[in-house]
Parts: sequence; C-alpha cells; structure tokens
Amino acid sequence: MDDDPSVRKSLATLLSTQEYAVETFASAAEYLEQVPSSGPACLILDVRLPGLDGPALQKQLTQEGRLEQIVFITGHGNIPMGISAMKRGAVDFLPKPFSDDELLSAVAQALARSADHWKQRGDFAECRARLAKLTPREFEVMRLVIAGLLNKQIAGELGTSVRTIKTHRSRVMDKMGVISVAELVIHAQKAGVSPASSCP
Repeated sequence: MDDDPSVRKSLATLLSTQEYAVETFASAAEYLEQVPSSGPACLILDVRLPGLDGPALQKQLTQEGRLEQIVFITGHGNIPMGISAMKRGAVDFLPKPFSDDELLSAVAQALARSADHWKQRGDFAECRARLAKLTPREFEVMRLVIAGLLNKQIAGELGTSVRTIKTHRSRVMDKMGVISVAELVIHAQKAGVSPASSCP
C-alpha cells in the first residue's frame, strides 16, 4: 500500500514474479473497504499515507484482531519509528531504497508468521468446539486431571466415587479426541483452559 502509483506498480511486478497473489491500494480507507483475507496475508505498508497513516492502520488492524502481517516501507522513517512499529508487531521496517531481496525476504517471513497465527486460531476454535461437548462436571474433572490429580484424589475433591470419576474421565478423553493426559493438557492449553487450582 503506497500513495505513489509507480511504487505500487513496481512492488506488484516484483511480487508477481514470485507467484504471489497481489492487490494494490492507494490508501488505508481503500484497503479497509475490502473483505479481510481468509488466509495468510502480508501487507506492505508505507508509513505516510493520505488520511489514516501506516502506524494508525497497524493499530486499527491489531485492535480488530486481524491476522495479516505488516512490512513497513518508508522514505521518511527513522530508528525510533522503526522500533515502535516492530514493538507493535511489524515483521520488518525497510527504509527506501531497499533491495528486492530484502523485501522478498520480509514478505516470506510475514506470510509464514501469518500462516502460523491462522493455524493457532484454527486450533483454538477446534479445541473450544470440543470443550463445548463436555458437561459441567466433565469440564470440572478435566481441569483436575490436567492439574495432575489421580482418580482417587479427584473423587475426594468432588465427593464422589472413583468409579464415577473413571467414567467422567473416559468421556472427557473421548470427547476431546485424545488418548493421553499429555495430549489433553496440550488441547486445554490451546483452548485457553487452565488446570484447577484446588487440591486435596
């Protein structure tokens, strides 16, 4: 994204040689009118833009939970500006003129990071969907299992029999699609569930 048509054309040509799908925009407003990408994406963003500038757009995208990763380019940047952009999550901050290799390397890194974030979001959604199948008691048992308690300890904690806990535990493992406690811990972490803090 750049307000200079020649820069947009040059960048699009370079990226097309690497078989990337490319779209160009003259302003942040124009970009925000588009439907967000449904997969890994990299936004090459000039710091200075008409209307909403690059850093302001970065802040807005972050607040909206968008997953495209940003590579800043600028002819007017400075070190503090670059550090600030990187702290806010930018993949790179390239002062003009930069080499083709520098840009392509940054884009590849941005797309890899975006893909990783999409995978994490997918894992989170899948694990949350599995959690939704648990009854309140099964969820309670799961949190005690991932806290490292044995069936006997969980039974004492919940005031029920070991046999009942074994049944709940079996259903938890089945509904979560796991065969070991280690796997259950990983799925719980991906879903943002913490172990129960209460112990006998």
